Amino acid sequence: MALWRGSAYAGFLALAVGCVFLLEPELPGSALRSLWSSLCLGPAPAPPGPVSPEGRLAAAWDALIVRPVRRWRRVAVGVNACVDVVLSGVKLLQALGLSPGNGKDHSILHSRNDLEEAFIHFMGKGAAAERFFSDKETFHDIAQVASEFPGAQHYVGGNAALIGQKFAANSDLKVLLCGPVGPKLHELLDDNVFVPPESLQEVDEFHLILEYQAGEEWGQLKAPHANRFIFSHDLSNGAMNMLEVFVSSLEEFQPDLVVLSGLHMMEGQSKELQRKRLLEVVTSISDIPTGIPVHLELASMTNRELMSSIVHQVFPAVTSLGLNEQELLFLTQSASGPHSSLSSWNGVPDVGMVSDILFWILKEHGRSKSRASDLTRIHFHTLVYHILATVDGHWANQLAAVAAGARVAGTQACATETIDTSRVSLRAPQEFMTSHSEAGSRIVLNPNKPVVEWHREGISFHFTPVLVCKDPIRTVGLGDAISAEGLFYSEVHPHY
Repeated sequence: MALWRGSAYAGFLALAVGCVFLLEPELPGSALRSLWSSLCLGPAPAPPGPVSPEGRLAAAWDALIVRPVRRWRRVAVGVNACVDVVLSGVKLLQALGLSPGNGKDHSILHSRNDLEEAFIHFMGKGAAAERFFSDKETFHDIAQVASEFPGAQHYVGGNAALIGQKFAANSDLKVLLCGPVGPKLHELLDDNVFVPPESLQEVDEFHLILEYQAGEEWGQLKAPHANRFIFSHDLSNGAMNMLEVFVSSLEEFQPDLVVLSGLHMMEGQSKELQRKRLLEVVTSISDIPTGIPVHLELASMTNRELMSSIVHQVFPAVTSLGLNEQELLFLTQSASGPHSSLSSWNGVPDVGMVSDILFWILKEHGRSKSRASDLTRIHFHTLVYHILATVDGHWANQLAAVAAGARVAGTQACATETIDTSRVSLRAPQEFMTSHSEAGSRIVLNPNKPVVEWHREGISFHFTPVLVCKDPIRTVGLGDAISAEGLFYSEVHPHY
């Protein structure tokens, strides 16, 4: 009888400790092991499921990411496309006979020396940037060295082509791509991407992507993060030559989603041409049938006047935006928005500040009862977290969409099909304020519930951390993949 009572007692305690595991998964493992061993019950059992924060977060994402009820069938993407030549930035500059000096930003590159100074400036910050190279002959010489450099790789390039390529990975989607497509790019594109004959040209546009790794050194310089510096002498994309072809193709293709990118390429044009082209962009967008959402993907810019014009003229004509931390800060500086006195982000962009700027964009330039604007959605991404902000009543499935965008950032950077928890790390702030311009809430990150939601005056915010690849294979096109994946899982309400 005593033996039976002892066994029952041990079984009861085992059941009790098991309940603790289930009810308090956040309780430190050391506390649970101590409790177990103090009861003389032998070695503690392992907690169920993945134990690392990264593993718990990835498992929680997988449970949250579901396809929307109403799905896109036909997606039209334009208008910038090129061939990306990807290689080590330091090795290319060394091959060009350049040595590390002082970093200095140049809004337009005119020489090899400008290239060296701008590359050093951004590598030192670990920040992405894109610049126009004005000298055709010098660029051609650099491009030839880069293209033939051992280890240089050729990829689909240009925001539109990259977004189209990402969408084309879903066999149930039909994808139209309009942009300057040369023979090499056409060869690289997925078979599921349809290019109208008017978009084909005899020569490819090349963009040079100079990558660097986290901790990579060149002289006294050390990169804090892995990133890339992009430059080109791209006149077709710069003049947005394919815009009219794009819009005229929509009537026959009948898309239910339109994605537009390439406005940043106009920075190499004269002010007069920029003004004229922007008006044509707005007119072209207004020709797209009502009810078809238009997503605008932004990219690195340095011309404040052009950015301000895009904010005031183009934003009200589009439905959705995609942008990163550099573009967001430059946007608020150019249009005198909140936190515009900030010269640069100090490390990880402050969540409250980012939230304030996103709120301001949607409040000042988004849809409201008193404003004729179509803008109702912004997908913001930075290295360690993403935020999706939407005007209430227009979008669904945004919890899944923001999680899907963050998940693809980890898989694409590491070149894996699924999240490999041994190759990623959780670097998002463990706690943060949701606003600095009003009394925001304090949020504490929980890997078991990785998507945090908050609301502010009719605008909903969905935040999720990113599982950052420790040793990224390729950083180019991450923003485009994030935006495409976020859109793929998004659902627009029928009354839109």
